Amino acid sequence: MAVRPDVRLDDGPMTPVSCGTCGARVEARKSSWDQTSIQWHAEALDACVERRAANPRSGPNGGAFLGCAALNASLREAAVTGALPVQDTDELKTNPDKELHH
Repeated sequence: MAVRPDVRLDDGPMTPVSCGTCGARVEARKSSWDQTSIQWHAEALDACVERRAANPRSGPNGGAFLGCAALNASLREAAVTGALPVQDTDELKTNPDKELHH
């Protein structure tokens, strides 16, 4: 049986993005505005303030880490400015009611 090669990153490779709060640098890929894949490296794991504060045992061998709000904001900003390409060609959805209350 032949093994099919993994070509998911051929059309959109991972892009380095740094957190604006702690400087943790991850590799990220946005398939759509709602879906982001993140590759954490050891240096980023050590640098992330929210990850350390959440649970020192969080991660692959410990409890679940649900995500870093500061990194999520940096990823969104990178996507909106074009520094992190979004593979899906649909435009970013907005909520006009929410925008009126700001």
